[in-house]
Amino acid sequence: MKIEVSKEIREACPSFAGIAVLATVENTPYSEALWKKIDEFTIRYREMYTIDSIKDMVTIRATREAYKKCGKDPSRYRPSGEALCRRILRGIPLYQIDTLVDLINLVSIRFGYSIGGFDADKIVGSSLELGIGKAGEPYEGIGRGTLNIEGMPVYRDAEGGIGTPTSDHERTKLGLETTHLLTIINGYSGKDGLQEAADYMVELLKEYASATEVSVFEF
Repeated sequence: MKIEVSKEIREACPSFAGIAVLATVENTPYSEALWKKIDEFTIRYREMYTIDSIKDMVTIRATREAYKKCGKDPSRYRPSGEALCRRILRGIPLYQIDTLVDLINLVSIRFGYSIGGFDADKIVGSSLELGIGKAGEPYEGIGRGTLNIEGMPVYRDAEGGIGTPTSDHERTKLGLETTHLLTIINGYSGKDGLQEAADYMVELLKEYASATEVSVFEF
């Protein structure tokens, strides 16, 4: 899988750096051990941050700035990393989806990144490009219906958009049938912290999703 960053993103967000994890995995509906880890982390997180203080988290602030530079209001269309953090700080439990989605959400909350998770077998073609959404570009966000992605960073395969920091696309979403995972960690604040987040992702995938054939690459 080749991932390229378009000139328009490089110009709007010159600090952007990305890191991707590809792995063969076994998804499950629920992992009690993973949720024990999530619940324990949630308690610690609420002791460390408030809804106001997370705005100063480097990764969250940088993603919000990237939205503004690309032409989107980050308060109206919140990046998923920020939305997840705000949710638990409001005292609302995380959604329980399935093991792959749940562990990706844990990494997102811990590091503040908006992270894409895709069924690699559903991606059309052998490459992705990160660009900026166009007016009227069709996009069906997971559980959100039609999403206006104009002015929003978007990964596209040969058929169209599959991932934005706000929501991934229904077409390539993860499911219990997923055996090949592609997850992308988006560092609009630069490279610092990306490798640590990827290492934690790999650790969780091996422990809770029996991950094998793991490859990690920067782009």
